[in-house]
Amino acid sequence: MRKFTAFACGTGAGLAAYYFQRLRDPRQTVHNSWTNSEKAVSECALWDTNWDFRDPKSLVRPLKNDLPQEQNRYNSELEKQQVKYPRHIILIRHGEYLDEGPCDDNHHLTQRGRMQAKYTGERLHQLGIKWDKVIASNMTRAQETADIILKEIDFDKAKVKSCSYLREGAPIPPQPPVGHWRPEKSFFRDGARIEAAFRRYFHRAYPDQEKESYTLIVGHGNVIRYFVCRALQFPAEAWLRISINHASITWLTISPSGNVSIKYLGDSGFMPPSHLTNRIPRDAKNVV
Repeated sequence: MRKFTAFACGTGAGLAAYYFQRLRDPRQTVHNSWTNSEKAVSECALWDTNWDFRDPKSLVRPLKNDLPQEQNRYNSELEKQQVKYPRHIILIRHGEYLDEGPCDDNHHLTQRGRMQAKYTGERLHQLGIKWDKVIASNMTRAQETADIILKEIDFDKAKVKSCSYLREGAPIPPQPPVGHWRPEKSFFRDGARIEAAFRRYFHRAYPDQEKESYTLIVGHGNVIRYFVCRALQFPAEAWLRISINHASITWLTISPSGNVSIKYLGDSGFMPPSHLTNRIPRDAKNVV
């Protein structure tokens, strides 16, 4: 019994020393199976708390010295920049439409697309949201979708804003690349515009906001997918890995601290199965 106890103690001490040595040497660390390699772990991105450049500390002039009056000045200015309430941004993809001709004026919603928008408007009405802003891409299919939704929700149509920054486009070359799709000119032309739209609409609340706010944005699939990746600080090149249905709901919340969470991603479960689509119909004769 004494020999077994001595053996166990010696073995335990040996294992402890072995694992302690491995912890001291990162090259010997065994990672979880989903990390692929040590490089993947070392390159794991940490959350950037000042991603919108509105962290209160970045908006206040730094301390000049340690004097009490300077400390009071700093604390007072810091308090004025503190955000109190979250912002909710609800993104709606336009309904199904027909891509007939090169002109956007001809890209109208199909009958099914109009019904999709109606279902979405009804769903938003059921959620009982008091909207602060409604913004829509100025492309025909987004405008038509917004008009149908507005008939179902409580918001003054005259206050709806149209935004050309939200127009559909190719935001950034995707990873992994897809087939022979290489619209380099589109990336160069559209990428900066779509990024500008993100910076315009995605940020934490202003310090004087006195309640939670709700912004409704009616736009396009590529733009919404890019916004999701940027807001959650995922690699922006991953945008094409996400698929969202026509007239679906994507809901992002920006907290006072700047943290971002996603509540819905392409939610369309409130529609009948026959109305679930995500691609342009190839044959107008087969459109519902």
